[in-house]
Amino acid sequence: MLAIFLQTLPFFLIIGLGFGAGKTGFFSDEATGWLTKFVFYFALSAMLFRFSANLSLAEIFDLRFVLAYLWATAFVYCIATTVALLRGLSIEVASVEAQCAVIGNVGFLGIPMLVMLMGEAAIAPVMMVLAVDLIVFGSLIVILITGSRDGRMSIGILRTVGLGLLKNPMIVSIVLGMLWSSLALPIPDPMNDFLSILGGAATPGALFAIGASLASKSAERLSVAGWLTACKLILHPAFVAISALWLFRVDPYSAAVMIAAAALPVAGNVYILARHYGVAPQRVSASILISTTLAVVTVSLVIGWVRTLS
Repeated sequence: MLAIFLQTLPFFLIIGLGFGAGKTGFFSDEATGWLTKFVFYFALSAMLFRFSANLSLAEIFDLRFVLAYLWATAFVYCIATTVALLRGLSIEVASVEAQCAVIGNVGFLGIPMLVMLMGEAAIAPVMMVLAVDLIVFGSLIVILITGSRDGRMSIGILRTVGLGLLKNPMIVSIVLGMLWSSLALPIPDPMNDFLSILGGAATPGALFAIGASLASKSAERLSVAGWLTACKLILHPAFVAISALWLFRVDPYSAAVMIAAAALPVAGNVYILARHYGVAPQRVSASILISTTLAVVTVSLVIGWVRTLS
């Protein structure tokens, strides 16, 4: 356990460094926004394109894997939604809380950390988790919030969802990488070096940006944030483990990566959506702050356990 903790610690130390820079004002909110944009649109996209361009569709897509992750995530999503509705909350707020319960920081934290700790073979499983989160649950929250406000489903909602996916650089870079791979064309050395150098900035840049963004987060509504953190750090990986290992019997290594990805803290893009739609941004903020802090220990525990599976 100590060895795993020491391996994950550098990732969280960079997050802590970013937090300190943001908290002291050395790194302003505006600077954090620009750094996040650089990582999101350039560095992380270069990394994802390079990864996917060197993999075939058969290596990335595994229906059993997708079904296992989708079933478990939907189950926890329904639990969080039901608890929210029983508390008398609206569909809008319930959908935001459910998003906190299941959407982890796979893009900014999971990809660099899990690939480094679990090997390059983790690339394909992590990208499948990311794709399900973005395409299925990223679309679902937009549909639920917009639909509940309009009182009905419409073509406009579907257009909003479709455009959102088309504008997401992570989705675009994975798709373009897969198209390149399908053409069976090698990546020219200068282009490969370019992508490698640019993608290399994704890990430190993303981790620093996570920390700097946490500096502006508040820890209000601790009881709700605590419940959502428990869903994300405990319930989600637990049900993913049950689904992957016993219900769908996913390959042990892929299952291990899936469980580790499910153990990641609440993603920052949930806050972006909550703030954009004006739905409970404070509780999302608190959930991100608390889950990321506790993940220093819980992620190490989960990774230590799943390594015994593979």
